[in-house]
Amino acid sequence: MITASGLTKTYGGKTAVDGVSFTVAPGRVTGFLGPNGAGKSTTMRMALGLDRPTAGSVTVNGRRYQDSPAPLREVGALLEARALHPGRSARDHLRWLAASNGIARTRVDEVLDLVGLENVADTRVGKFSLGMGQRLGIAVALLGDPPVVVLDEPVNGLDPEGIRWVRTLARQLAGEGRTVFVSSHLMSEMALTADHLLVIGRGRILADCSMPDFIAEHAASYVRVRTPQHGQVADLLRGAGAEVSPVDDELRVQGLDAAAVGELVGDKGLYLHELTLVRSSLEDAFMTLTASSVEYSARTAALAGASR
Repeated sequence: MITASGLTKTYGGKTAVDGVSFTVAPGRVTGFLGPNGAGKSTTMRMALGLDRPTAGSVTVNGRRYQDSPAPLREVGALLEARALHPGRSARDHLRWLAASNGIARTRVDEVLDLVGLENVADTRVGKFSLGMGQRLGIAVALLGDPPVVVLDEPVNGLDPEGIRWVRTLARQLAGEGRTVFVSSHLMSEMALTADHLLVIGRGRILADCSMPDFIAEHAASYVRVRTPQHGQVADLLRGAGAEVSPVDDELRVQGLDAAAVGELVGDKGLYLHELTLVRSSLEDAFMTLTASSVEYSARTAALAGASR
C-alpha cells in the first residue's frame, strides 16, 4: 500500500505538488493520470525517496521507502528505463542489482524470461531499442518479487504485443494481491488496465475514484441519431423532454435512451438512418476534467498555409 498525506513539493517559487493525499490500495491497478507538468513524476519520485517532500509524507507499506533494508524486495519501480550503463549486458545489470539486495541469482534468469529478453540477455544494453529498454526496466521492477509495483509510462516504445503484455502483467500482479500503481498518457490503454484512478492537475488531486464512476461523472453518453428529417425529429425529441444537439449531419440526444427515441420517431412515421448509443470514453472524461489544468496547450495550425 502507498499512502500520501499532505504531500507537497516546491522548487523555488513553483509548487509542483500541492498538499495531495491518497491511498494506492493492494489488489487493484491504480492508474495515475494528469497533463504534462501536473506533478505525476514528482509524486512518484517522492514515493520512492528520490525527491524529499517540502511538506507532508508518503509511505510504502507503513514506512518510508528509504528506510527499507532491501528496497527492491519492497517496491519494484520503473521511472526511467534508460538509467543504466550502456556497456553492461542486461544479465549483468540485473545481477549486480540482485547481489545488492540479497536476491538469488536464479531470479535474474526468471525475470529475463518473463519480459522476453532471454535471447539478448548478454547483449550490451546500449544497443537496445527503446522497447527493449522498457522491458529491461520492467525486469528490474520485478526482480525482487515485490508486493508493490510502480510503473511510470511502462508501454512507452513497445509494440502492440508488448503493450498487451504489460496490461496483462499489471492485472495479474494486482490479482495476486499486490499494489500496482501505473501512470500513462495512453487513455485507451489505461481504460483497459486500471480499476481505480487518481487524476492530478497543477499539483492537486482532481479525482480519486473507480474507473466507471470517473467516466460517469465527467463525461456523458448520448444517442446518435441520423435522419433525413432533422428538424422534425429534433422538435419531436425536445417535446419529449430530451436535450438535442445538432452536430454536422447527426443529432446527439441525451435524456432518452435509444429504444425510446426509436419508438417516438417510429410512431410519427419519420425515418431513421442511424440510431446508436455512444458511450463516454476515459479520454472524454479526462479531457473534460483537466481542461483548465493543462499547462502546455497547443493550437491546431493551418498547415496548408504554414509553408507559404
